[in-house]
Amino acid sequence: MGVVTALVRSTFLVNAVYAEASRAYGITPQQGQLLCVLMPQPYGMSELGDMLGLAKSSLTGLVDRTVQRGLVRREGDPRDRRAVRVGLTEEGERLAHEFYEETCRRVETLPAGLTANERDRLAALLARVVLDNKVPEVFTEPEA
Repeated sequence: MGVVTALVRSTFLVNAVYAEASRAYGITPQQGQLLCVLMPQPYGMSELGDMLGLAKSSLTGLVDRTVQRGLVRREGDPRDRRAVRVGLTEEGERLAHEFYEETCRRVETLPAGLTANERDRLAALLARVVLDNKVPEVFTEPEA
């Protein structure tokens, strides 16, 4: 299998795990991504759009639906009174951490057939691809 096929098929594999974990928590994969992105801090709408690769209208709809679920809130930006930031509610923070832990657990099982050395090599190579392509930090390293 070539690198293109392997990368595309691995994307499908990870997306499927993400979708399964989302269903288990009664949220959409997009809501799960939003919750994970917001775990460290609130972000402005333009920052979120850039990180998630969503157009303004799509992001607004996603945030609206997630606000209705009581998982995120809109708040004023202290640096710009015209701007809005999105942050986790208490319920959203709880769900984000649970969803994140479960997603990490499920993804961790994907390379189960690799040795520790192979896993380290895979991680190093994928990290290089991610860094070389300046992928935003939409999912961070789980805490030990």
